[in-house]
Amino acid sequence: MDKILDIGNALVDIMTQLPDDSTLEKFSLKKGSMQLSDRNFADKINIATSNFEKSQSSGGSAANTIHGLASLGVPTGYIGKVGKDEFGEFFSNDMKANGIEPFMLKSATDTGRAIALISPDSERTFATYLGAAIELSDSDLKVDQFSNYKILHIEGYLVQNHNLMLKAAKLAKANDMKISIDMASFNIVEDNLEFLKDYVKNYVDIIFANEEESKAFTGKEPEDSLNELAEQCEIAIVKIGSKGSMVKSEGKVYRIEAFKANSIDTTGAGDLYASGFLYGLVNNLPLNKCGSIGSLCASKVIEVIGSKMSSETWEEIKRNI
Repeated sequence: MDKILDIGNALVDIMTQLPDDSTLEKFSLKKGSMQLSDRNFADKINIATSNFEKSQSSGGSAANTIHGLASLGVPTGYIGKVGKDEFGEFFSNDMKANGIEPFMLKSATDTGRAIALISPDSERTFATYLGAAIELSDSDLKVDQFSNYKILHIEGYLVQNHNLMLKAAKLAKANDMKISIDMASFNIVEDNLEFLKDYVKNYVDIIFANEEESKAFTGKEPEDSLNELAEQCEIAIVKIGSKGSMVKSEGKVYRIEAFKANSIDTTGAGDLYASGFLYGLVNNLPLNKCGSIGSLCASKVIEVIGSKMSSETWEEIKRNI
């Protein structure tokens, strides 16, 4: 089975359940967005929500995807940067415990953390202090980190670091790897549109986007945006929430139905969709099956708080596959 390497912001997720959306209004956070913050702002939110129910897990978009792939039995690796602190130790140990080959760079800066504010309707809004994660640079990437891997999956949150993105792409192509990217957030797409369009056209083979992200990239509604994305790369995927997803490759469109789920937290839904889809791809399954496995994984993760599922749930997913 082909090995998959992920690169992303190594963050510890602090999942916070909100009783209502007043906290979002108080801190001027747009619901459903990911807003970068300094440590002071992140700490203020954490203090203001100290009485709410919380949980902690290793996270970041790419880390969520690679955990899902490892849970499905795919050989995996991960590149990221953490601090020399308890959060950094927690993150690194979690990678190793799940059988993921870690290429963890260390920094004197605190490990990054993402405060995920979960609204009663299960939508999540992130206030993210990147910390050490943002210090991951093109000089940290070495050719040996990419050897023996066949797919590089990149989280879109890294797109703001143009030199890092370009170095990763060049090393991947030098190793004859396919490049997969998850758009990650509509506001990130809007802020880096010119660079992202060139990057997709020149390097990307597989692209994942939800309807907001695809619209930010193309200015079009889901089906038309799918067609435009598919002109830029080998496989294009547009996710449309409860309506399912669409996949297009070589001129053919596959419509994937969503699985019914009792959604309590949408954190990780897109990341785990990518896990399932890429699992199908490295197992040489038809694209409609890849999409269905992605949809299945996404439907299960939104039934739990956070992006991590129990071993029992993963066994159920594998039986269904």
